[in-house]
Amino acid sequence: MLTFKRALIAAAAFITMLFLVTRSHASAPNSRLPPQPQDHQRQASTKDGQASQTGHDPVSTSNSAGLPPVQGKKSGYKQQQSLLDLSTAPIRERLAYHFPYDVESKFPAYIWQTWKYTPASGEFGENFRPAEASWTDKHPGFIHEVITDQVAVHLLRHLYASVPEVMEAYESLPIAVLKADFFRYLILLARGGVYSDIDTYALKSAVEWIPDSVPQETVGLVIGIEADPDRPDWAEWYSRRIQFCQWTIQSKPGHPVLREIVANITLETLKRKQNGTLKSLPDNKVIEFTGPAVWTDTIFDFLNDERYFDMSTGTGNITWKDFTGMTSLKRVGDVVVLPITGFSPGVHQMGAGDYDHPLAFVKHEFEGTWKPEHLRHIGVTDEERELEKNKGH
Repeated sequence: MLTFKRALIAAAAFITMLFLVTRSHASAPNSRLPPQPQDHQRQASTKDGQASQTGHDPVSTSNSAGLPPVQGKKSGYKQQQSLLDLSTAPIRERLAYHFPYDVESKFPAYIWQTWKYTPASGEFGENFRPAEASWTDKHPGFIHEVITDQVAVHLLRHLYASVPEVMEAYESLPIAVLKADFFRYLILLARGGVYSDIDTYALKSAVEWIPDSVPQETVGLVIGIEADPDRPDWAEWYSRRIQFCQWTIQSKPGHPVLREIVANITLETLKRKQNGTLKSLPDNKVIEFTGPAVWTDTIFDFLNDERYFDMSTGTGNITWKDFTGMTSLKRVGDVVVLPITGFSPGVHQMGAGDYDHPLAFVKHEFEGTWKPEHLRHIGVTDEERELEKNKGH
């Protein structure tokens, strides 16, 4: 006869046996540990998916700032970070902590633009309405924001409250062109998505910029070539032999290139402010301070940075020679570089295709109307001068 006491003993024995069996299975193990993240690949890949080695071999970028690594979504877990006192940490470490980078995440569905007025304003400008509307039309489901100067200040104060030096630098910049340049890097570092100037047309959706042969979980930054002037006097027209475009950029939040350029501009601005030279910045130095020159330099620095890539086994640094004459995209590590046709179609030089080319993604009108009159020539490219010269002819 099963008494209450015997039933209790039997239940205890059954629970003990179940615990022992479960424990023995759980101790099997190395196969049960969470998978470790893979190293990023540093390859230059053409559109058809065929990869060729460019420079040195890859190393992992998971711990570039000396902080606990943030694992990608596919690794099956996130490593918990302890609360750190970052008040005295270098600015790069604080930016890395507050804006972590996860290459395996999706590109955020944001379109960011800046202008003096919102599209709802009667002062927005009829010339810009078709261009602005093209981004909404080509990106259904995306959040499309045109940020005014007044809104930009409040937005950045919110995003960078934990790194006050950034806001001090932004608010100290003496002219609008510098703030416009800085804003694009700041918003992409914090939120990611696509930034494009107000005088650009979306010819194709950003979801088409990366072909299916390139897995999106391996890419964190998409850039285009602005200029590839294969001519002896190139330095009279451009700041760099290969110049990367910064009127249109796509990124995932926290990308190291954005972190580096934000840190560099912040520190340089505060240094100039302290020694009293910020407001006397020469006009011809704007492009070097916040524009495509420093953007190009920062990208090349990243592609040759031993924190991200193994420099010991390659044949040398990646330089402009690896990108001149491109007719299809290349992938270097987690950066996709589009040929000049991508963001500069229709310029009729430097090998650029026309607007109907399969790789023509963005049309730039080269208005430059966000610049004050005396700075309209700063950053003006060869093709812009030619177009202006030929007007009315």
